Amino acid sequence: MTPESTRNPLTAIQELDSGYDLVVLGSGAAGLTAAVRAAASGASVLVLEKAGKLGGTSSAGGGVIWAPNNHLAKQAGYRDSAAAGAAYLKAAAGEVMSREEIDWFVDTSAQAVEFLDTHTRVRLVPLGRPDYHMEWQGAASGGRSLDNLPFTTEDYPGLADALRQPTYFPLLSMIERDELNGRAPDPELLARRKASGVRTMGGALVGSLAASALDRGVQLALDAEVTGLRREQDGWILEVAGKRQVSAVSVVIASGGFEWNPRLRETYLSFDVTPISAPSNEGSGLELALAAGAAVKDMTAIWGVPVIAAPDAEYDGKPSGRMANVEMTLPGSITVNASGRRFVNEALNYHDLCRVFGNIDPVSSALQNSPAWLVFDADYFAKYPVAGSTPGVRPDWMHSAPTLRELAGEVGIDAAALQESVERFNIGARAGADPEFGRGATEQDRHLGDAANAPNPCLAPLQRGPFYAVPIHPGVLGTSGGLSTNEHSQVLDRHGEPITGLYAAGNASAGVFRNNYPGGGATLGSAVTRGYAAGAHIAGAHAAREQAAAALVEAGK
Repeated sequence: MTPESTRNPLTAIQELDSGYDLVVLGSGAAGLTAAVRAAASGASVLVLEKAGKLGGTSSAGGGVIWAPNNHLAKQAGYRDSAAAGAAYLKAAAGEVMSREEIDWFVDTSAQAVEFLDTHTRVRLVPLGRPDYHMEWQGAASGGRSLDNLPFTTEDYPGLADALRQPTYFPLLSMIERDELNGRAPDPELLARRKASGVRTMGGALVGSLAASALDRGVQLALDAEVTGLRREQDGWILEVAGKRQVSAVSVVIASGGFEWNPRLRETYLSFDVTPISAPSNEGSGLELALAAGAAVKDMTAIWGVPVIAAPDAEYDGKPSGRMANVEMTLPGSITVNASGRRFVNEALNYHDLCRVFGNIDPVSSALQNSPAWLVFDADYFAKYPVAGSTPGVRPDWMHSAPTLRELAGEVGIDAAALQESVERFNIGARAGADPEFGRGATEQDRHLGDAANAPNPCLAPLQRGPFYAVPIHPGVLGTSGGLSTNEHSQVLDRHGEPITGLYAAGNASAGVFRNNYPGGGATLGSAVTRGYAAGAHIAGAHAAREQAAAALVEAGK
């Protein structure tokens, strides 16, 4: 494939056509996958992005896609099968996913990966990352989580400037990041990649999908919020940025979740969260579909993560933060609540770990584990960056004191309980064991630890002062409840019937796994699979219309 042109890759709102076969709301991985798949059938496609940059949360994040039984894993030597993937998903989410839904995901996610690999510029590489519950039947030790090779935008002038920047991830592939064992990356490599327009992780996924969309003649428009959506005759009418109307036979809503909308968060979520996603995710697509008669599902569900939020941390001018799971996993640290007690295996996968922030104290009725604190010693401080800080250099927002008791007094932790928690933890940590929570006892725990730390890459005693503490907050990569859809990603009404021509994918739709998180990349695994299913169904409908039109012409001869 060669680029369609070297002009500005974007289409101005005033230059939009009057009608399209498909209009997609949102330019993340879900929306772009749907767009490229539909365009591959010859459909005319427009992607409208509300924000001023392409990519949404997909571009800002890690870019990993979880897909069981994908062909790339098999080519790389990993063992997997559809039956194993189905068995694992049954263990992970069988209480809420039907066998038909499980089989659909295993089959369709593999098809989506094959399409991306053979028909787009996306270049996926299997990670040696184990599933999050290796003790469950059907779990795989690697290959289901797919990383993105670095992508260069040099063949697409203007595309680099149009892509949303990562929130905080360095310009490394996930494989390269994992190999650092928690240490800081090479600044010269990062500088070279930045200067040459290379994108990695989610930026590589979105960049390669956007390039593939341009190859297929898809139009991409920024600052193009859809403010009105109504059904009319055989299609849909969309109001774009208050400036233009366009019609579409089909519409895919892939505009992200509602985690940046305080009103919707307070309505649906059971505890406050810190979003670290694209701030444009305000639920606008969700509300447009609701007005069109759509039903919703799993609205309390989130893609949860622990977060470190420095006071000056911002993204797109909004307060934000960083995932804290690596810092919590590395040896020489523990995480405690205000009572000074550990409350979780700190190396647990970030989604399941985040659930415990919602625990309620039965006596006070307050949240039991919020606030929480990451506590670590001088050896940890000297080796590992914390939320992007330089090892050995204390930022203003990091608390420090010569002793644990003094540190506890400074931040408001029960001092005696903290001292006791550390002493009890240290006894096990010196032997490489955690009798209380089993930290580092499993393959999935050890994956993000420090491989150079023996005998357990997740455990080391906290013994050398000064000691340090930073707050840990419950956060979200995005909400994962939303529009109710079927296996074709068609949006359903309150009677469970498809709304003609209306589809949803990504965090605007209810997540495939129903608030479960089977493995690294489950968020994008759900999004890309739904996006592919929508694009494939739209492509089929487009082909049928083309055949019917050709038959009418032939009949009229």
